[in-house]
Amino acid sequence: MQQHLEEDFELLQKYRARMSINSAHGRDTRKRLCNRLAIVRGRRHPEQIAPNGSAVESVPHETGSANANSISTLVACKRPAFGIEPVATRLWDAYASLLSNQAMILAMNSSFVDPLLQFEAQLTMIESSFKKTFSIPSFDKLREISSRNNNKDLENLHQNILNVYEDTLLILVSKDLYKLQILKEMAVWMSEDTFYLQERVLVIITRVLSFASRKAKGFTRVDTPCLGALAAELSLLCSHTDPSITQQASFGMYHLLCIAKCQHAELMKNETTRHDKSGDSYLLYPFSKVEFLPNLLKQDKVNIAQSVGQSLLPSLLTDFVWRLLTKLSAPDSTIAFEAAILLKLTLEYHAPKVTMVSKIVDAIYKQLCQNSSHIMKHAMLHVITLLTNASPKKVIFQLMDYPVPADDTLIMMWHAAGSESKVAPQVLKTILLILKGKPGEMEDYVMERRRLSIDSTNMMPVAASQALCTLLPVASYKKAVAELFPELLMALMLQLFYSSHMSMVVNDGLFYARDALQVLLNCSGLQEVEVALKKRNCWNQFSHELFHHHGIYLVAKTLGDYNFPQFPETLHYLYKLSVEGPKRSEDSVITVIFLTELLNNFFKDPFPEEFLVLFRNWVNDSNPTVSKLSLQKIASMAPVINQIDNVSSFLLAILDSFLSKDKTVVIRALLTLRRLLGKLDKVTYSSLCIRIASSYCPLMDHGNGGIRSMAVRHFGELLKDMSHYRWMLNHVVLGGLVPLILFLEDTETRVVRACKSTLAICASELKWPMSCLFDDQNYSFELVVLNICNNLLISHKDYITELIADTLGFLSSSRAYLRRASVILIGYLAALGGHLLLKDEIDVMLEAIERVVRDEDPVIRKLAEITQMLFRRVARNLTPTNMKQSFQKLFRFIYIPKVKPLYNYNWPSNLTGSPTGTKEIKNDKEGLTYENYEDYLQD
Repeated sequence: MQQHLEEDFELLQKYRARMSINSAHGRDTRKRLCNRLAIVRGRRHPEQIAPNGSAVESVPHETGSANANSISTLVACKRPAFGIEPVATRLWDAYASLLSNQAMILAMNSSFVDPLLQFEAQLTMIESSFKKTFSIPSFDKLREISSRNNNKDLENLHQNILNVYEDTLLILVSKDLYKLQILKEMAVWMSEDTFYLQERVLVIITRVLSFASRKAKGFTRVDTPCLGALAAELSLLCSHTDPSITQQASFGMYHLLCIAKCQHAELMKNETTRHDKSGDSYLLYPFSKVEFLPNLLKQDKVNIAQSVGQSLLPSLLTDFVWRLLTKLSAPDSTIAFEAAILLKLTLEYHAPKVTMVSKIVDAIYKQLCQNSSHIMKHAMLHVITLLTNASPKKVIFQLMDYPVPADDTLIMMWHAAGSESKVAPQVLKTILLILKGKPGEMEDYVMERRRLSIDSTNMMPVAASQALCTLLPVASYKKAVAELFPELLMALMLQLFYSSHMSMVVNDGLFYARDALQVLLNCSGLQEVEVALKKRNCWNQFSHELFHHHGIYLVAKTLGDYNFPQFPETLHYLYKLSVEGPKRSEDSVITVIFLTELLNNFFKDPFPEEFLVLFRNWVNDSNPTVSKLSLQKIASMAPVINQIDNVSSFLLAILDSFLSKDKTVVIRALLTLRRLLGKLDKVTYSSLCIRIASSYCPLMDHGNGGIRSMAVRHFGELLKDMSHYRWMLNHVVLGGLVPLILFLEDTETRVVRACKSTLAICASELKWPMSCLFDDQNYSFELVVLNICNNLLISHKDYITELIADTLGFLSSSRAYLRRASVILIGYLAALGGHLLLKDEIDVMLEAIERVVRDEDPVIRKLAEITQMLFRRVARNLTPTNMKQSFQKLFRFIYIPKVKPLYNYNWPSNLTGSPTGTKEIKNDKEGLTYENYEDYLQD
């Protein structure tokens, strides 16, 4: 510690050039410092130091004396003259206290105590020393007392006290420029208690800043975060009524800006511009062009504001602004007025450099909420205006992050933010950005956000809608509103849609989005549209969930009816929005409804190709409502479908929508496709008929009965449409036979009727004489299956194996009627085409049938047992060798058997009267017949 103190002493010796070493005053000072150093080292006791700093003889203490430590007992050799004893006592007490505090402060400065704790402890002792030092009488008063008593010792003691306090600060700052923070605290103490607002305080502050400015030149990095707040305090004192205080504050500002210059010097090496978080930029002014002359700073607020803004880094300038902002609430109206002027000038020149804009806005809001008639209310609102000019996005986002509905204070701040026409576009664009959010949506990323929100629920869009009610009628916003009309229109339509779903109704029963939309129409010269919407009861449509979409339709329809002049811009924006894709799927609903209605009003079908592509893409949108709206519009263009370029792409898109999980989309797609096919030219139709027919087959097994029946009927209608292209569709017809046959057993009558109708068409196309089998009075499922299988064996025996494979897939269906029908169908296919199967194939089928034998339905179990016996019989009749089995197949191709009913399942009572009854089968001369399935199984 002694080594550090010796270094401190050498530093002070070099610095105090103002005192000549040969002068009496200098000799006294040197002696005083040497004696103080000796006390710390332990060479000399304090009792050995005289008031003038010289050594004296020791005075023995009386043990237990109450005044043993009182330094006043040490001056018996030199008693003060009469009349000055109380003053001298105060001076000696202050001097002793300063020496004691200095010793502890410097001891801590040379220790390894935590820097934060060290600084806090030092600051506490310095505050104590500050109050003692500057509570003593002024130098002029002491000079008057000394002149009356012809005693200069009090003047010297007074100067020594100031020097000790100053030396302590110099030593601390010499070790760490961060401790210039103490000067800022001194300025605060002065502002809190004007008793300490003295020239001698500012003289010390100026001297320490002067020393720090010279020391900072040798550092590559200067860490002085207090410069902003200290600059604010000094700048206010530059306008003080006392010329001496003004002069010292001006010199202090000069040295402070010189320190700030050192911070800029390092930064200027790497960059000339920097950007804050909002994207705004500021210029780092070259200091060769900046002159910090005290005579220019003196009482020149414009020069102070410009110099401070150019010199301080953004963080420090923010501290400067923040400090001035707090001064607006100072009890002294003069200080508040001066702070308002400096704040206004600083922000006019350097607002883009200010960070923490949201914090400043929030502080102003809280101040005005506490006192709406604040004396500096207009100054605070002007700060909002200036910050909005520089950083509109930051200010607007903060203003929208308060509870809704907005109170009078917030509305007043909105007016302040929107008072400048030059920033109107930026303000409205920021509000539009907020309106893209969904009100009431929970934010999962609350912890990651940079900006604090009032609630995890996003209510900013509601606040933005209310703000538009305030800003849109402002005259200075007229041009910006006209430029952004399409964006504002669609944003408010979305918010109106969202608010309706949320039932976000405020106290007066009105939606802010609805109010803002009405204001927008009135401000845009569309008063007639707004009146017409009221007559059509449009606004009430949004209050009922079932009519939300109809309300949107009414707005678009009314705008079109009145030929609103903003149509080109609105159409262009809607197209852009559609191409880029909305943020949410529900946003597409609004876009599709609005765009469709506008196109209907201004174009005839078909639409321009650019818009047709959009509708084609929307067919398979993730939102079912969008898909249905697009399909509905495409269906309406069926009369002119052949005029559409590349109509095939539309048909293929519709076929892809068959895979939708939403049944209403599938139904709409089936209807749209059927309507288009009815008007489609045969060349295009024939090129796609196979693909279309194949797309119907999966829908025959859909879970919805309406879709099943529709797919079956449309399949039959396609076969009739393409009757001249029968050769192209035979394999498609045969591929759809299995579901058509099995769904004859469907529980829904409409499906059964559709299957009968389509099977009759298929039989006609394949030239099978069995149309009368589908009459209700002669109908029997087993008889239909038997006749189809017989006809298959005669004309399309090659497909039997494939049909058996298709039928196996239905054996594991969850629907009992499908399992029952598939057991019967596979039995007849095996009975007729068993000779076409290989042993391995029969083993697979037997395994599948064995699972059905254990079915919970007794009817299905009985039918499965019959089919199982049938397959075992077929397996026993197979020739073991491949050569013999191939010969058997060849023989049976020549000799084709026919079979009679095997299951007697739901056999009609008037079978003998049937034109295709048992008698017909028995007399058939083309093959072998069996009276019943037992005969067949025992053969």
